[in-house]
Amino acid sequence: MKRIIFALAALALALVSFAETHYKPKISIGGRAGATMSQMSFSPSVKQSWSNGTTGAVTFRYTEEKLFGLICELGWVQRGWKENFEEAPLNYSRSLTYINLPLLTHIYFGGPRCKAFINLGPQFCYLLSSSVKADFDYKKPLENVDFPRNRQTEQLWADVKNKFDYGICASVGCEFFVQPRHSVLIEARYYYGLGNIFPSSKADTFSASRNMSLEFSLGYFFRLK
Repeated sequence: MKRIIFALAALALALVSFAETHYKPKISIGGRAGATMSQMSFSPSVKQSWSNGTTGAVTFRYTEEKLFGLICELGWVQRGWKENFEEAPLNYSRSLTYINLPLLTHIYFGGPRCKAFINLGPQFCYLLSSSVKADFDYKKPLENVDFPRNRQTEQLWADVKNKFDYGICASVGCEFFVQPRHSVLIEARYYYGLGNIFPSSKADTFSASRNMSLEFSLGYFFRLK
């Protein structure tokens, strides 16, 4: 993981050093908000479907006029998972709300009115809250006659032990300039966590319990200079 973070940081520094100094930098602030679709990467695997949530952030962006920039955000994101019980008439979902800090390299191209972009970089998160919605006693699931047998159950009731999460974030989108200083954007973002929310030693049930999410958001930027 350290090698991946180092490589991303090196990429950002290389882009900065590559920029020619005669390009005029631009500094913008803004925000974005949208919806998330999340699952967990469990090992051993757990049957799941997508869990829905929300996301939003305040954004600071530094760009060079030619093709690249850097983005720093501070916001929240709801991740988690929804159990798939197939034919059993049961419902269970867990929502994990994080405060998150992405540090992204911003690469863009296009004309003065519309630009496409790609963002890539590390993201650091801290768990604010965890909540469960279920229509059965998820702490004693096997007491329910409809609950499938031969199925992992610890993820239903186990507390999140590792509140700090980190991972890789990548996104694509388009930015539309309403006026030279005002722009709106649409963005699709993917996050893959590198940390485990549950203990992952050889004696524990899960060797992996990592966040995965898709985010779809609308945003606005105001250029300060």
